[in-house]
Amino acid sequence: MTTAYHPGRPSADPPAPAAAPRPTAVALPTPTVRVRTAQAPSSPGADPDDPTRPADASSAARSSEDVWDGPLVDSFGRVHRDLRISLTDKCNLRCTYCMPAEGLPWLAKENVLTTDEIERVARVLARVGIVEVRLTGGEPLLRPDIVDVVRRLHAIEGPEGPLDISMTTNAIRLDRVMEDLEAAGLSRLNISLDTVDPERFTKLTRRERFSAVQAGIAAARASGLRPLKINAVAMRGVNDDEFCDLLRFAIDHEAELRFIEQMPLDAGHVWSRHTMVDGAEILAKLSAEFDLEPVGDRGSSPAEVFRVRGTDATVGVIASVTAPFCGACDRVRLTADGQLRNCLFAREESDLLSLLRSGGSDEDVARMIRASIGAKRPGHGIDDPGFLQPDRPMSAIGG
Repeated sequence: MTTAYHPGRPSADPPAPAAAPRPTAVALPTPTVRVRTAQAPSSPGADPDDPTRPADASSAARSSEDVWDGPLVDSFGRVHRDLRISLTDKCNLRCTYCMPAEGLPWLAKENVLTTDEIERVARVLARVGIVEVRLTGGEPLLRPDIVDVVRRLHAIEGPEGPLDISMTTNAIRLDRVMEDLEAAGLSRLNISLDTVDPERFTKLTRRERFSAVQAGIAAARASGLRPLKINAVAMRGVNDDEFCDLLRFAIDHEAELRFIEQMPLDAGHVWSRHTMVDGAEILAKLSAEFDLEPVGDRGSSPAEVFRVRGTDATVGVIASVTAPFCGACDRVRLTADGQLRNCLFAREESDLLSLLRSGGSDEDVARMIRASIGAKRPGHGIDDPGFLQPDRPMSAIGG
């Protein structure tokens, strides 16, 4: 059960909601991951003459008896332990590099995963090896039951104990719920902040909310959640003159700064590699004022990390485009409307929402998950001649 994203899914005229779950599970065919013809060339292990055939057919064909056996591994040996869940596609900012000023066609409420459904999928994934969950959006704090979501996910036992729950947020509203989130089991926060200039912030986000973000960062700093990270997208002509200011801000607020290369995930599809600020340039600008020392092996972490000499601070660069870390990727993504994605840049999705609402069993869910991961490609393919940007923008996929 795999679908391609249809961007014209406005809440004003939503498709008919899927049927409610039935008391007993229905018999379902073995799930496959169907690749659109516009997709980049198939990875090794897939049948080039049959793009509907999973790269790891053995994963798709697992029986009920062994669907729970072994780690969640793809055909290239990458073990998946990190789940990203998008709680909503809505956001209270309109960042120029992410979405148009008027926003996007939001998902209809009935097409968004319920908290029960999120918990169920997370329990299945914990049984097959997921140990960490990051909550994303859109803006996850716009979900009214965000504290309950954190509490229920943290109560799930994974292979190494309770799931480790973190969140990426723009920090607006964070000061209102920080204590409740911490009590519910949230362990870490990543706060998105691309500029420390209030006027530039307003121009970039099309909202005068800089003071609200500052209040959220202050609440996070006062909490016991560590490490506290600040994420900044590097953009030429936008914030490339304040990289050092951003680092000083992070140090002053006891946060770890992470710069991110801008990726082709904008709603307008106007991203250009030729105008992108790459990781090497970011480091060169920082090194003009700071003495940076590399910090160890990053493992599956996307960031190359440096210690700022003379401080306890670190700064990292996530060079997803120029220095991809696909070979160590351990992530699986669940969109707000219940679509499973095995890569941030995938152009195919596995429809877990329909499976859940048509009476599928936990074994059926696990089998679909394994089929999706089994079909994962070796890399995102941005440098491939046939690369096509995903239909969904980042706000709809989840960070």
